[in-house]
Amino acid sequence: MAQTDLLHYTLHLADTTLLLAQRNAAWCAHGPILEQDIAITNISLDLIGQARNFYQYAATLINNSFEAPPELMDEDRLAFERTEREFKNLLLVELPNGDWAQTIARQFLFSQYQYLLFEKLQTSKDEQLAAIAAKSIKETKYHLRWSSEWVVRLGDGTDVSKEKMLHALAELWPYTGEMFLNANYESAVATIGKGVDCGLLQEEWLQKVSQILDEATLALPQNIFMQSGGKQGIHTEHLGYVLADMQYLQRTYPNSQW
Repeated sequence: MAQTDLLHYTLHLADTTLLLAQRNAAWCAHGPILEQDIAITNISLDLIGQARNFYQYAATLINNSFEAPPELMDEDRLAFERTEREFKNLLLVELPNGDWAQTIARQFLFSQYQYLLFEKLQTSKDEQLAAIAAKSIKETKYHLRWSSEWVVRLGDGTDVSKEKMLHALAELWPYTGEMFLNANYESAVATIGKGVDCGLLQEEWLQKVSQILDEATLALPQNIFMQSGGKQGIHTEHLGYVLADMQYLQRTYPNSQW
């Protein structure tokens, strides 16, 4: 059971980073200016790299299990052959990009959470997860700094940019609570020291987010009902469209090699 929980936990981390990478990649050649177009594309590549590391580890866990599949599992099969209900990503990352402000707000809210998560995960008793977190936190620190600067720039900019940031926060905030609700597999791996109790991150996350929003002259949303379900495979209607686009080639031409 512990090994199954570890697998689900690893897939959750992989799925979340992959879906955000896929969403951000849609900005390639559509960014507001060339420099930021390149920046958001590089962030997508960073997230894909993180997802690959987690998927590769998940594949190893499956192949080494007592119920190993007849064919070896690999990162491509985990990304391109699983269905919506099998994905365990946060709902936040599957939401449509919206405008530039909404993309920025999502990246900021997630990167602040991911940075705190990887800080703790570096001390995991699972050496592989600890190593992935240690490598990834350097990239995440940049993602957080970049998105924070944009939140301030837009929030404390023109009336129009401020309005767009307020709208983005209103749209995204209901999906932030899920980050701190432990799924059963998260609680299980946290108990044995291999994962992180996400509930313990919420207070610091809210403090850090509030500091940036104060600097951006943006009000923190209050008394918002929180959505959840992504960690258990219950998703919004948006995930199916993302997967249909992302998985099309592999499902149309099975066993394709890149």
